[in-house]
Amino acid sequence: MAGNTHQNQKNAGRIIISVDAMGGDAGPAVVVAGIAMSADKNPDIGFILHGPEDELKALVAKKRVLDGRVEFRDARDVVTMHDKPSQVMRNGKGTSMWSALDSVKQGEAAGAVSCGNTGALMALSMLRLRKLPGVNRPAIAILWPSLNPQGFNVMLDVGADVRADAQDLLQYALMGTSYVRNSMDIARPRVGLLNVGTEEHKGNAELKEAHGLIASYAEDASFDFVGFVEGSDIPGDVADVIVTDGFTGNVAIKTGEGTASLMRTALRDAFSYSILSKFAALLAMTSLKRLSKRLDPRRVNGGVFLGLNGTVVKSHGGADATGVSAAVKLAFRLAQQGFAEKLAARVASSVALTQDDVAQTSDTAADKATTKKDL
Repeated sequence: MAGNTHQNQKNAGRIIISVDAMGGDAGPAVVVAGIAMSADKNPDIGFILHGPEDELKALVAKKRVLDGRVEFRDARDVVTMHDKPSQVMRNGKGTSMWSALDSVKQGEAAGAVSCGNTGALMALSMLRLRKLPGVNRPAIAILWPSLNPQGFNVMLDVGADVRADAQDLLQYALMGTSYVRNSMDIARPRVGLLNVGTEEHKGNAELKEAHGLIASYAEDASFDFVGFVEGSDIPGDVADVIVTDGFTGNVAIKTGEGTASLMRTALRDAFSYSILSKFAALLAMTSLKRLSKRLDPRRVNGGVFLGLNGTVVKSHGGADATGVSAAVKLAFRLAQQGFAEKLAARVASSVALTQDDVAQTSDTAADKATTKKDL
């Protein structure tokens, strides 16, 4: 306990990020290497690390940059990738994931990062942090490399829930615009609704209803609705926020990751094919490095859980140290911007708008009923 008090004093004034050290495929050594990279780049960040304390202390001791910047919470159990969310909700109290979320719930940390089981992390996040009032289904938002000036688009949902009705899609649009404002400094984001075509008559009934809802809220919520967009627009420049259901979004992100991997492999093979191609690769080295960095999914590793009473960032299960560092950086920046509080205010205002609409609809129905009665 004395050690923790000493670390608290050293971390005074820093933004503290709670990190589940045990959820990733590569184990805690990679997570510790990732937070060390973040600490080296950012003097204003501190950590609470969750997992077997003796093992984590030995790993942290090897990283001088982490000296005095890490607190430990001993958690002996681990949520595996094969655990069912329902089982984790019932029996997960002793796990590093549960402990990491509890640090946010107790106000010890400004956000949590985990490389663990996505379904379990969302289930525990809703259990420990609770949904914001007015949010039916939380969403996972990710950054997608794009042709826009900011270099990225935001897409949600990418897997929190495979279902989404029109009201859910409206909520995603409102939460997505808040995320873009705070992560990209875009005052009036452009929102697109993912569909099989851009024509208004295309798509199922829920998408058509969502189109009308989102369009009707655009002015009051200070965003521009560009209407339906297609899959080819996800990395394009027609929208800043791409709204879709979790099933479609998850398929899209996995397809994008696979395509990026294919492109990197194809380029490497092409430039190693012959002596001439190897020489051409040397001449183009600077441009190739720039392209590789642009296509590197580790740079945008981290899906943000939107719609909760707290900030949670899901890192890819197979993330290396660079990927973990990117997820930590995202959690830090959102905390620095006061994003959780701003999102809660945005959701509250959208609920108020919805209630006003319901009240107006009820008043109109009552007026019509009264008129019919008078007649």
